[in-house]
Amino acid sequence: MSPVLKFLRLRSCDRTLLIKTYVLLGLVRLGLWLLPFKILQKWLVNFHQTSAYYQSPTLTKISRRTVGKVVWAVNISSRFMPGKVKCLARALVTQVLICRRGYEPELKIGVAKAEDHSLEAHAWVELQGQVIMGFVNDLSRFTPMPSFDSKI
Repeated sequence: MSPVLKFLRLRSCDRTLLIKTYVLLGLVRLGLWLLPFKILQKWLVNFHQTSAYYQSPTLTKISRRTVGKVVWAVNISSRFMPGKVKCLARALVTQVLICRRGYEPELKIGVAKAEDHSLEAHAWVELQGQVIMGFVNDLSRFTPMPSFDSKI
């Protein structure tokens, strides 16, 4: 079945989520390329604060369905985005979308030394101590950098 047909067969709320995720992912990728990280981060905080979900209290119980839908949308959007979508863009979009649903995910950026002694970096998102985006088999070799001041 073609991707367009699959898309059209989705429920309207899933199509809307995919479209919003795709657009946000494109904007974040552009922002990472054009803007200093702090400015992009402030823009994302403002984007989150204008959401309809912003007024809701922080949720303590995780809805696996809600989190799963966001992760699904980011993964599908990344697959159809031109070029290779880096882990930082995927993590930032996941963080924003999860925040918009009332949760408090944590963006992690870690560094590790590669076998050729070069520096590698990886970004992932954790929610209540569980990795929800950016899991890799050797995640433990990355040393997380200190958290950023601003929360999305």
